[in-house]
Amino acid sequence: MERGTKEMSSHRGQLFSDSLMEAIKGRFHYVDHDIDGKARLFFDNAGGSFRLKSALEAFAQVDALPDCPERIHERALVLQDIQARGEDDVRRMLNARNGSVYLSLTASAAMFEMVRAVMENVPGTNAVTTILEHPSSFDAMTMYCERTGKTLRVAPSNVETGGIDVDAIVALIDDDTALLSVMYASNISGAKLDIAEIVERARARKPDIFIIVDAVQHAPHAAIDLQKTPVDGINFAPYKFFGCRGSGVTWLSERLAALPHHRLAAKEKGVWELGSPAPAQFAMVSAIVDYVTWIGAQFSDADDRRELFVHGMQRIEMHERALLALLLDGVDGQRGLRAIEGVHVFWDHDDLTRRDLIAGIGFDHLDPTAAVRAYEERGVIVYERIATSLYSGRMLKSFNLDGAVRISPLHCHTPGDMAKFLAVTEEIAIANRRSQ
Repeated sequence: MERGTKEMSSHRGQLFSDSLMEAIKGRFHYVDHDIDGKARLFFDNAGGSFRLKSALEAFAQVDALPDCPERIHERALVLQDIQARGEDDVRRMLNARNGSVYLSLTASAAMFEMVRAVMENVPGTNAVTTILEHPSSFDAMTMYCERTGKTLRVAPSNVETGGIDVDAIVALIDDDTALLSVMYASNISGAKLDIAEIVERARARKPDIFIIVDAVQHAPHAAIDLQKTPVDGINFAPYKFFGCRGSGVTWLSERLAALPHHRLAAKEKGVWELGSPAPAQFAMVSAIVDYVTWIGAQFSDADDRRELFVHGMQRIEMHERALLALLLDGVDGQRGLRAIEGVHVFWDHDDLTRRDLIAGIGFDHLDPTAAVRAYEERGVIVYERIATSLYSGRMLKSFNLDGAVRISPLHCHTPGDMAKFLAVTEEIAIANRRSQ
């Protein structure tokens, strides 16, 4: 157990020990090398994430079984138990009670369904969202406002922080607001929204307002507690949470789950699942929770699975915050992003507690797409966010930017990985200056 670690710094974070870091890296596929054995740094974990070996193994083992879980024989009962444990683990991840757990093909599909259910069945003349929402939320809100004749009110971004001010959201809510849809953290800037304050103040303005939260970006980086942030619907994507593609995980409050929705008539009204369940997806979720609780157990003697999960997520958050500090300010004699000539850090501010492990940068006289190609030539994978992209344009325009290079490492990265990345960044910046 990691008893020798110092007290965590809430502002600058705290790195995992070298020994624990080695064990963590060993639990993921392809952290340091691509599938062909070629060394690379994969810093696009906001677009996907490294795959946890145990999650893929759990999925494959269960998915190989031919048995239908909706039967009475022994193996079917085992599959039912796997699904029940997975549902319990979803609740543990979110600290959710009651309500319904719903696994769909994608988190985006579930978002559309939740928005539709509220907008078509809850009275009101308007709905509120933010300019930074993922298209699955923003487009769903736009579509169903048009279909139901409601006005869509959109909170603007904060150019300095890369987030949305709470006041900007709450100011749009009134007695006629049917739905508030808001994301937990921006997948462009990494800025975290203060969901606890948003929920508290929104419900003070209108106690029965429906609130849906997109946690796809944020869930892999910090603990979520629905007892502290009582929303009506929340989703996350296992493939961004060290798991597999092929499912989106959603929790719905009892009153949201009970709204009219696509369902099999023979099932209870609160059930959103359509067709036969996929036990392998639930097995994968439990493997993710197993992994996070394993980290938690390095720092706590707790027996409760939720408590260990929270400890694990808190330590992941602290390690990632420390990595972000190194990215910005440098490590092992290597200049950080803030100090590299010809590089600009967007949405840069010192309160790292309000940021997930994402950084957006730009180069002088080098467009983001060309920069991403330059990184790949040097064995680094990052992602270009450009204003012409349907996934980025609306958000970037709100920041008055044409584009940015998004950098998104994961907690299985080390300070050495940050140093390598920064050295490559400086190399690109130098080469770019010489070419001018």
